[in-house]
Amino acid sequence: MGIEIINTGSELMIGRVLNTHSQWLCAQLDSLGYTVSRQVTVNDDGPSIVNAVKDALSRSDTVIVTGGLGPTADDLTRPLIAKLFGRRLLTDDSTLERIQAFFAKRGTAVPFHCEVQAQYPEGALVIPNDYGTAPGLLIELEQNPFRSETGKAVLILLPGPPRELHPMFTERVIPLLHEKMPPAEDYVSLTLKTACTGESTIERQVAPALEELVHQGLEIGYCARVGEVELRLSARGSQARKIVDQAETISRATLGEIIFGTGSDKLEQTVVRLLSERHQTLSTAESCTGGFIAHRVTNVPGASEIFMGSCVTYSNEAKINLLGVNPETLRQYGAVSEQTAREMAEGLRRRMGTDYAVSATGIAGPGGGTPEKPVGTVYIGLSTAQKTEARKQVYNYDREAFKMAVSQFALDWIRRVILSGKI
Repeated sequence: MGIEIINTGSELMIGRVLNTHSQWLCAQLDSLGYTVSRQVTVNDDGPSIVNAVKDALSRSDTVIVTGGLGPTADDLTRPLIAKLFGRRLLTDDSTLERIQAFFAKRGTAVPFHCEVQAQYPEGALVIPNDYGTAPGLLIELEQNPFRSETGKAVLILLPGPPRELHPMFTERVIPLLHEKMPPAEDYVSLTLKTACTGESTIERQVAPALEELVHQGLEIGYCARVGEVELRLSARGSQARKIVDQAETISRATLGEIIFGTGSDKLEQTVVRLLSERHQTLSTAESCTGGFIAHRVTNVPGASEIFMGSCVTYSNEAKINLLGVNPETLRQYGAVSEQTAREMAEGLRRRMGTDYAVSATGIAGPGGGTPEKPVGTVYIGLSTAQKTEARKQVYNYDREAFKMAVSQFALDWIRRVILSGKI
């Protein structure tokens, strides 16, 4: 029986807050071998929460509820669940002490009504929260009152803020799930990350090679994002590990260098790691991407070892003064051109003294295009001590997706050059 997830919060229903739990929890549970059969989002009001829990328990043995465990008037999950199962609300002394210590450490008194977070329905297991004040709760039902079939059920209540829920789930809830509701069978899943190749192209290449393993139980999934496709290989049963290992070997042999990582790896992490291993350095000269390539690189811990700096040269004057682009190049070919991209990359590499410099100059839109250079046209340059090249791409997306696509191409080009040793 699949797990059901209920996300509570009126702020989610009116679009004020993005519901990231939908993706994150499903990904975590899938990697552990659990199937999420259904998830819903409901308002903070009592009937919505109660009806959602009763409905979920009528189908599933394991239900996870997020949100509504805080101290404010709209945090109703805790008392509603206690009432639903006819249980008293008790106070957990250790949680109360943790709440008091939490605010004492910050030199402030416990805010009004905050101590209500130490309450729990009688018989519930309190799940400590090392990242906030509201603990999680696990209620184990020896007999699920909302299903006709006999059997137990588990209801898990978790706080809403991702900065609290994520580590609590990883550190505390996963072991409890394995103890209370272990997966029915062995499950193995592996995700291979690829860059700058279309989803249909990857399927066309890899599907025939994996066909025999599919007959043995291999499941293949594809997930496309801007400039990236995930290839998911999974299997269940006693032969799951063997099947997935064989599928990985075949996929790597078939797809080759377009695979840049596994699991939750990001392209910028791979680039930083490769440069760090080789004690090499990088700089970026950006126009249309507005520093987004540099932003992604510097999001990686340890980037200071390999990243020397960036110039966001949006105007022609900045390209001339900061990067040394020849004014005649701009006059003759324009800012969005192969020649300008080359001079941007080479000029910055020389000034910064880095092993690699990448540049980007293009038309993000929605205006500014011409028949010769339509909206979405971009030239990406890459310079090393041996050679400088520039490549043209066209990404007719909105501005945000455009920047992501350009940065993906740039980072992947750097990755391939690092591995091959040549442009």
